[in-house]
Amino acid sequence: MLLAMVLAVLGYQINATMLSPALPDVIERLGTTTAAAGLSQTLFFLMAAIGQVTLARLSDQRGRKPMMIVCAFVLIIGNLLCVFAPNIEIFIAGRVLQGISAAMFTLAFLTLNQLLTPAGFGKAAGIITAVNGGLAGVDAIAGGQIADTIGFRGIFVCSTLIAVAGLIGVRRYVPDVPPTTDADARFDARGISALALGLTGILVGLAQGGAWGWTSALTLGFLLGGLASLVFFVVSQKSAPNPVIDLDVLASRRAWPLLLTTVCTLGGAFGAIALTIPLFSQDARVGLGLSAVTAAILFLAPIQLIGVVSAPLTGRLGPKIGWRTVVVAGAVANFAIFVFATLFLHSEWILVTALAALGVTYGGFMLTGLNGLAVTTAPKDKPGSLSGLNGACFGIGASLGIALASAMISAGSDAQGVTEAGYQHAMYAALALLGIGVVTALLIQRPDPADTAGTDEPQLVVSHH
Repeated sequence: MLLAMVLAVLGYQINATMLSPALPDVIERLGTTTAAAGLSQTLFFLMAAIGQVTLARLSDQRGRKPMMIVCAFVLIIGNLLCVFAPNIEIFIAGRVLQGISAAMFTLAFLTLNQLLTPAGFGKAAGIITAVNGGLAGVDAIAGGQIADTIGFRGIFVCSTLIAVAGLIGVRRYVPDVPPTTDADARFDARGISALALGLTGILVGLAQGGAWGWTSALTLGFLLGGLASLVFFVVSQKSAPNPVIDLDVLASRRAWPLLLTTVCTLGGAFGAIALTIPLFSQDARVGLGLSAVTAAILFLAPIQLIGVVSAPLTGRLGPKIGWRTVVVAGAVANFAIFVFATLFLHSEWILVTALAALGVTYGGFMLTGLNGLAVTTAPKDKPGSLSGLNGACFGIGASLGIALASAMISAGSDAQGVTEAGYQHAMYAALALLGIGVVTALLIQRPDPADTAGTDEPQLVVSHH
């Protein structure tokens, strides 16, 4: 069962980790701009947010396994669009579909939490989280090699093969977990549409504001329209019979500080790792001028390789010392590491060392800790509520980080291309988000010992079908 879930989530994940070093190749082969490539990344992670909050709630009604199968099919279709994309528009459409399949992570966590003991869940969550960082760095290196040889399309061929294997594994080996809510309950399509429009408007406006002009009618239209949609979404949730987001859960200090910590952590760390560092390291004019393979080996692979080891260890540590403690420690350490990375951006080996340390603090402590805390502190009668929101915040944070980094880099460009100031400002933006994440992590409510007492037995026992 666990191997099937690993394959299922890996099919999605390598679309993020393998593509990062190949972004310059995407720009060149599709004849597009840094801003457009950044937009494809922004929408990829934005749709990950929408997909997770939507499919997690649907899985409460329809069951986890059917939604996992839907995710696999959507991912395969998106991969094929990117393989055959003749232009950036079709490529973006494929990335949107790929992003939706990110819900596979949340569905896997929810399924494991229902099937395993807390200790067993911690170990399994560590393994799934390790996959969240990729294939121990091999995929980042492979992505760079593919970009330097056959081009970015080969990455999506690999993802398709893994996604097919994951689909087969899920159908055969993952148990049918009974729904936790009434299957006849009405799904809030109006709410999810308003949420999607609101987030899309704001994040596209941020991502493209530097290229369109921050005071242009198009930028202001996206930003203000997105804000209006989000206001409507919040109002609509108060009267919806089956809301997408439970406002009572959201108002709790066990929820909103956790969700803000997730957004700020992903926005700061992932935005830099997935966009700023790959572009800077391969920029021959003001960056380090490295090849895609060398950049992947130095700056991406160490994070993933160390994360593969640290995430399962964190999964064992979390139930013992508390998931909140893990999250706070990781947030503080991430901020300190990024201070060094920002100050010594041109010092290649200091940058390598700083980013490698993120394999422990980001790939291990934060990714595992945030997921573990969301699952274990969710209301018992609404197990998908907080984890679904948190999964969405992973996508929102990643897309926000990409959007801000893209905007800073584009704003810092001249006639010859990106300037050093553009990359530096992108790193400052990442550092600011991580600083906010430290504050919000400290605000997370300490769990009630009664919530974790006497939970050595599995929460649900089901058989394979």
